[in-house]
Amino acid sequence: MGDYNQRVVLDQIRRTRAGVSRVELVSATGLSAQTISNVVSRLVELGLVVEGDRQILGRGKPRTMLHLRAGAGFALGAHIDPVLVTLALVDLTGAVRVQSVVETPHGPDAVVAAIAEQVAALVDQAAIDPALILGLGVAAPGPIDATRGHVIHPPLLAGWGDYPLQERVATATGLETVIEKDVSAAMAAELWQGQHSLAGTTLCAYLGFGIGFAFSRRGELLPGTSRNAGEIGHLIVDADGPECDCGNRGCIGVSASLATLVGQAMEDGILPTTTPHDTPRQLDAAMAELVAAGAAGNEDAIAILATSARRIARGIMVVADLLDADHVVFGGVNGDRLAPYLIAAASTEFASHASLRELHGVGVGGSAVGTWVGAVGAASIVLDAAFTPKASTLVE
Repeated sequence: MGDYNQRVVLDQIRRTRAGVSRVELVSATGLSAQTISNVVSRLVELGLVVEGDRQILGRGKPRTMLHLRAGAGFALGAHIDPVLVTLALVDLTGAVRVQSVVETPHGPDAVVAAIAEQVAALVDQAAIDPALILGLGVAAPGPIDATRGHVIHPPLLAGWGDYPLQERVATATGLETVIEKDVSAAMAAELWQGQHSLAGTTLCAYLGFGIGFAFSRRGELLPGTSRNAGEIGHLIVDADGPECDCGNRGCIGVSASLATLVGQAMEDGILPTTTPHDTPRQLDAAMAELVAAGAAGNEDAIAILATSARRIARGIMVVADLLDADHVVFGGVNGDRLAPYLIAAASTEFASHASLRELHGVGVGGSAVGTWVGAVGAASIVLDAAFTPKASTLVE
């Protein structure tokens, strides 16, 4: 219980960027003033918390504001994408200190070697004591076997199969390593670095080469029984939509697929029929051209992107109703690219069709972290495991 109370207090301090006083911690946590005093003293002694300026807040004597000591600990994150491997080193507050990006090598062993090389370079560049590194998080396309630390036949990563990613990365880097689905990592990034004030139920829609969902409740990631929650690809959002390889039409996965959107753009003459699109890197480049055409005012390109956004938004609305969510955030490189279309479409869906629209609104927005959300999220998984209070730990 003492460790849990320590996490509760630490969590409140990290969520209040401007600092928080002991009196405010009593009110926010429900813990007694004596317990707060004891816990804060312990956190200061451990070097995790520092006392800042004294401020006058209402009546009474000035209060000493408490802050996380950003340099008290660090976490590394790596995000494996079919096109790029991004890495970030974050401090205890979740702020990025240094980051790097390399093209994704061919084959899992080469990817592990690249991660190890970049991790060493980032630690040198940041000039920090390696003993302060809490661990390394690795975000990868799902599905994952969290128990064994394996990725299982990740789409668009040829030759991976059933690969022991966690063990191989830990051996190559010498760091305690955890793996997580990319979409769950994105949700963790929003909770740690972006949406610090999220108190309700949040849905994160992650758009890479396809789409996946992640969920949180009161600031705690909800990854599911096998840590694979959010495999939403075969939710039908348009019965007249594109044909899916499952045999149905209009699944949300195929509606958001880069292959679908680029193929439609080539069919409609927006992109030349000779546009290279056989590899993930070629697909990504072609998608960037399609989005650029839409931004330049090409009406046919806008129609393709807007139609995809409407289908995705319909699926988001259905799942948000199911969860009684009050916030939706878009992440991933294509979440960023499609954000203007998605935010408009989702806002319309919630206003017009959501079952719970008369009870509460749903906030809709883009990622607060941006392109680096996968790597920052992977590092945030490490911070989350070390410092976020979870009620489930009290009954384990």
